[in-house]
Amino acid sequence: MIRFVIHATRSVIGDQSMRRKTMFVMLVIALIFLFCGSTFLQPSLNPRDHPGWFILFWIACAWLTLTALLLSVFDLLMLRIEARKTQRTLRDKLSQIETPDSPNAEDNE
Repeated sequence: MIRFVIHATRSVIGDQSMRRKTMFVMLVIALIFLFCGSTFLQPSLNPRDHPGWFILFWIACAWLTLTALLLSVFDLLMLRIEARKTQRTLRDKLSQIETPDSPNAEDNE
């Protein structure tokens, strides 16, 4: 069971499209929780009558939202790292290209 959780976590974190789909699904589920908890489940989640269900339900909703938030922060950091890497590669390629007025350009003609 632990191996499966580790493997699933690595696949979600490693793949950008999977990470974004997971964020979307978690936010949709959290919104459904929010809607249901505020409308037709409200009598069942009354904090005075059922404090355990109330706390458990809203902790689950908060957990889904926080997980999606942390995945989005991770995605943002990964995008920044990728942008820096691309910028560095582009800068290296441009520095290797000789400009027409450089002294070495006359030797090549």
